[in-house]
Amino acid sequence: MVKKLFKEGLVTQNPVLVQLLGLCSVMAITTTLFNGVGMGVSVLIILTLSNIVIALLRKVIPAKIRIAAFIVVIAGFVTIVDLIIQAFVPDLSASLGVFIPLIVVNCIILGRAEAFASKNSVGASALDGIFQGIGYTWVLVLMCVVREFLGSGTFGAGILNAGAGIRLFPAEYGALLIVLPFGGFLTLGVFIAVMQWALRRSQEKSKDEEAIK
Repeated sequence: MVKKLFKEGLVTQNPVLVQLLGLCSVMAITTTLFNGVGMGVSVLIILTLSNIVIALLRKVIPAKIRIAAFIVVIAGFVTIVDLIIQAFVPDLSASLGVFIPLIVVNCIILGRAEAFASKNSVGASALDGIFQGIGYTWVLVLMCVVREFLGSGTFGAGILNAGAGIRLFPAEYGALLIVLPFGGFLTLGVFIAVMQWALRRSQEKSKDEEAIK
């Protein structure tokens, strides 16, 4: 079970590159590593805690109001995380802006609540939240690294070198288009294409191996 959930969360059912969920925040905030890590960790925490609570309450929540109940649970954890970020990491709160409160309607969290947590045990739901959250986070971080490097010529802005990041090449040589909204679409599109190619190749290889047997 653990191995299956791990593989699904990070690769075969990756919430961003395979399920195509939560794409708005992925494209909007992935301009610096600081943003990516902050958003990824926030979603991971909220997703895991929401899954646990919904799994605990799954037998007492009436089916007709389950979506509304899920949103209330998620909104509670989003509010807690948002207030903690405002109190202890105000720069991150200012950088992410409205995208932290909008986690309430993030399709990843609501989707996992409906598809998994409402049908499985607390332990399995917690693992699903952790691995789906990690799957979301690694995509965010990778997109941040690529866009920050190509667009600004830096690495680790907001985290390293007193927030300035490590400069890898002069800013004037950066492709500014990459850090603009269109750059988010372009980068994400390339990542999705690569993931789909890799999954298809893996499936074809498995079929070939089975045919040989």
